[in-house]
Amino acid sequence: MTARVVVADDQSVVREGIVMLLGLLPGIEVVGSAKDGEEAVALVAEQAPDVVLMDLRMPRCDGVEATRRIRKDFPATQVVVLTTFAEDDSLFPALRAGARGYLTKDAGGDEIVRAIEAVLSGEAGLSPAVQRRLLEQVTTGPLPLAGGGEPELPDGMTPREVEVLVLIADGMSNAEIARGLHISQATVKSHINNLFAKAGLRDRAQAVRYAYVRGLAQPPGTSFT
Repeated sequence: MTARVVVADDQSVVREGIVMLLGLLPGIEVVGSAKDGEEAVALVAEQAPDVVLMDLRMPRCDGVEATRRIRKDFPATQVVVLTTFAEDDSLFPALRAGARGYLTKDAGGDEIVRAIEAVLSGEAGLSPAVQRRLLEQVTTGPLPLAGGGEPELPDGMTPREVEVLVLIADGMSNAEIARGLHISQATVKSHINNLFAKAGLRDRAQAVRYAYVRGLAQPPGTSFT
């Protein structure tokens, strides 16, 4: 299946370079390019692409706001954010706005293809550098609640089980969680089995909903208040 893609970046050289690169990749068709968030949203309405590769720093409407609007009004379109640095402060706002992938602009063609395939299959398409940043946020210090306030560990879960639950809600596979936490996939499965038993969960879909309801994660297309 060919993935239909829109590219949004305010720098014409970067935007044209990405379009050119994507044109060389198998299974990808570029159906439009935008120089800001307003154009990106309009293109999504017109072309109904599968994926938008979204820059964060753009005039009129930045990438975070454009992502929020696209995920709210056109939920069938996935967003993969492109940024210059993995340390970009907009990383977490973009993920909370509904982005399911996050790549740095030095990503190669293979990495872009993997991210697009991941988000289209319902997983997170995060570069290794971004995974490390996300995991650092989750694993260092208290875990913040989605709506603010003091952290809590529900249903007798251990801190590690809550970390795994949050990463499940962020769309990570068992293999991605294992790599990020530097543990084996067998250990990840053990944590999942334990937290499922404690919370009375049957599957990952219920786990994601549980994380949302308990304020441990935020549903795509919404923002923290």
